[in-house]
Order: sequence, then structure tokens, then C-alpha cells
Amino acid sequence: MAGTKNHDYHILPPDIWPIVGAFSALTMTSGGVFAMHGMPGGKIALMLGVFGVALTMFSWWGNVIKEAHAGDHTPVVQLHQRYGMILFIASEVMFFVGWFWAFFDFSLFPNQLVDVIGGKWPPKGIEAVMNPFDLPLLNTLILLCSGTTLTWAHHELIHGNREGLKTGLWATIALGLLFSSIQAYEYMHAPFGFGENTYGSAFYMATGFHGFHVIVGTIFLAVCQARAYKGHFTPRQHFGFEAAAWYWHFVDVVWLFLFVAIYVWGGWGAPIE
Repeated sequence: MAGTKNHDYHILPPDIWPIVGAFSALTMTSGGVFAMHGMPGGKIALMLGVFGVALTMFSWWGNVIKEAHAGDHTPVVQLHQRYGMILFIASEVMFFVGWFWAFFDFSLFPNQLVDVIGGKWPPKGIEAVMNPFDLPLLNTLILLCSGTTLTWAHHELIHGNREGLKTGLWATIALGLLFSSIQAYEYMHAPFGFGENTYGSAFYMATGFHGFHVIVGTIFLAVCQARAYKGHFTPRQHFGFEAAAWYWHFVDVVWLFLFVAIYVWGGWGAPIE
């Protein structure tokens, strides 16, 4: 019979959100560049682009949820969704590799950048660095605990305990908010600024983008919590939760590398405030 579906794939109908998202991303990035150069209309374009990207994400992912409820996410479709999430996380890994590369390039070869760094690391102008075994260590323990509570929530979901799922998610969200609050306090009391030298720039770019990812992950988990209260997840089909859990564990692992490489090793031998 014509039009009968005889495969396990989900053929998407025409949708406006891919083109809206593409133009919104172009507007956001262009507006950001214009705004940083003080060009007229830059800030407006940036805000319009951000709004368009947010609207696209909300609407497009909302359609994905509707497709899941309609039964379109067959085992084959779910497998390919997992492949997509793995590739996305791989791209995020390479994003952080760039910041680690910059930090190690400065720190391992200070003699090649004498005019910029002063031939030593941490460079001249850094009178003190953060104590890695103070707030950074506390934040490390918080993230490790959040990974544990999220794994607990996943375990409860697999075994059909929705109350345990909600409790584990609440605990993870609270720990994520606590991490962000402590990092904001740490930044406000840091002994060095952002643009003063290579150490400050590399430090804030690496840890700041990680902090941004923690905020995104917290929002991701909050959406999962809202969906959990609506009864969206089942023990056999809960890719949205899995994607959030994978992302959160990725953020945890990146922080461990940041803590060891930038906080502990990167400031070794410098005065500690």
C-alpha cells in the first residue's frame, strides 16, 4: 500500500526551525562581533539572535518530545540519537582541548614568550594565585557528589521509582547551583583580573566556559525534572534524561582536569592568597 511505513526510521516532515535556527545563529554571532567593536545595532542584533536561538531550541526540542510520545522513536532512532549526543560531546571535548592547549603552551614554554610572560610561570604581574585546596577543592567534591546523585536518579528511573528519580534530580540541581554560586564568589575575590596577563586570560576562559557548561547542564537537568513531574520518562525510553546525564558527567570530568592542570599544577610555586 502506498505510504505504508515499512522501516524503523523516522522521516521528519518539513519544519521551519532549522532555517530559523541557522539565521538566528548567524544574527547572534554577527551581532556579538559588532557589539564588541562598538558598531551601531550590534547589541540589538545580538539580543535578537539570542532570542531566536532560544526560541528555536525550545520549539525544536519540544517537537522531538512530541515525536517520542507519538512512538516515532524506535530503537533504531534512539540509537542514532545516542550517536548524535556522543558526537556533540566529542565536539565539546575538542572545544576544551583548545583552552588546555593555550594554557599549556604558555606554561610549558615561558622562555619563548619572555616579552609577554616574563620568562616564568605564573607570569610577571601575578602576585598571588588561588589556593587550589580551598574553594576549588570544595567545588570538586560538590561536582563529584552531583555525579553520584545523578547516577542514583538514573538507577531509580530504570527500576521504575519516580519519586527516587525526582529526589536524585533535585539533589543534583541543588549541587549544580551551589557549584555556580561558589565559583561566582571565587571570581569576585580572585587576586588577579581577566585581561591583565596570559595567566588570567587562560584561567578565566577555561574555568569560565566550564562554569557556563555547568549552568547549561543545570538547566538541562531542570527540564528533565519538569518532564519527570509530567511522567514523560519510562524505564525503557528516557533518552532525554540519558543525554542530560552524559552531558553532566562530561562536565564533571572536564572539571577534574581543570582542577589538576590549572589550579594545582598551573599555580605551583606561586604565592597563594
